[in-house]
Amino acid sequence: MTQSQAPITQDVHTIPRKLPEGGKVNLIGLTRDQLRAALIEAGTPEKQAKMRVGQIWQWLYYWGVRDFAAMTNLAKDYRAMLAETFEITLPEIVSKQVSEDGTRKYLLKIAGGHEVEAVYIPEESRGTLCISSQVGCTLTCSFCHTGTQKLVRNLTPGEIVGQVMLARDDLGEWPEKNSPKNETRLVSNVVLMGMGEPLYNFENVRDAMQVVMDGEGISLSRRRITLSTSGVVPEIAKTAEEIGCLLAVSFHATTDEVRDKLVPINKRWNIETLLNALREYPRLSNSERITFEYVMLKGVNDSDEDARRLVKLIRGIPAKINLIPFNEWPGAPYERSDWERIESFADIIYKAGYASPIRTPRGEDIMAACGQLKSATERARKSRAQIQAEAGL
Repeated sequence: MTQSQAPITQDVHTIPRKLPEGGKVNLIGLTRDQLRAALIEAGTPEKQAKMRVGQIWQWLYYWGVRDFAAMTNLAKDYRAMLAETFEITLPEIVSKQVSEDGTRKYLLKIAGGHEVEAVYIPEESRGTLCISSQVGCTLTCSFCHTGTQKLVRNLTPGEIVGQVMLARDDLGEWPEKNSPKNETRLVSNVVLMGMGEPLYNFENVRDAMQVVMDGEGISLSRRRITLSTSGVVPEIAKTAEEIGCLLAVSFHATTDEVRDKLVPINKRWNIETLLNALREYPRLSNSERITFEYVMLKGVNDSDEDARRLVKLIRGIPAKINLIPFNEWPGAPYERSDWERIESFADIIYKAGYASPIRTPRGEDIMAACGQLKSATERARKSRAQIQAEAGL
């Protein structure tokens, strides 16, 4: 068995939905099928279960209700049974920081006392919520602050969906009874680009996205959801078939030698293997194109030769290239490429026929920019020399 064919093994766990010794089941994050099964197990007649699922689903995900007593189209005794058997639990907002540019960063506490971060980025035509899928990260990408935090565990579907719900709480986005319907969405897009590698937590991410995409609740189109992976090749086709969202790839280099240092997962699935998997994704998911994320690191991956090599590598893949000026953090072993260098790089890509937007750094003053997320309790600073040594630089 070759290295790239070796089975994926992750020494992580996920807190179960059901607490020990008969604890209540959290309804947040259950898929419709899971919710139906839970209601039947709690005594709901099978003939009524589908209707009850629809009623509860709308209360939770359309109206944002957190109290069973407020679910007024259910009988009082049924509401009492729900309250005795189930709970509606979201992560807890420990702190919220608001950047000068309007970006909001949430520090969230989850089961076990662990913390993760989510970031809301307002723009003129949309509002994007960047959510986390794991506590910490196992990938140790050398340019990423999150990658310096040890992986603790996977997030549950409820903890992933809960980040979306808490942002809607904070923005006052839930509809009000008897108010005119408002189609304006403050959280119009969700990106799985926060802490963790989503494809190392595939099943929980998939279930959470099924909840978020459901048309009778939060109702975000799959084309409004982007999952970012560093290149977990065996899960890419499953993402297309079972989630169908847009895909972004943390690419960042045009040779295996450089990518091995920047994105160590490349040692397992190299550039050629990754690109072969990506060529099939638009067809399998009915997506228009793949986004290649490329962080601009001074003197590392930002030459004109790199730009020309990138264009050659992705030829034949419907794509756009997001150029990301490096967002520095304490102890970072890299520097941001000069602006003229970034523009020259972008021009080569653009002339080759690919969109090459340069991402405007957002929320840098509150450490909320791309690659800067790291929970407050884990911000023990490593020295620049330590990080460089770990990256093999």
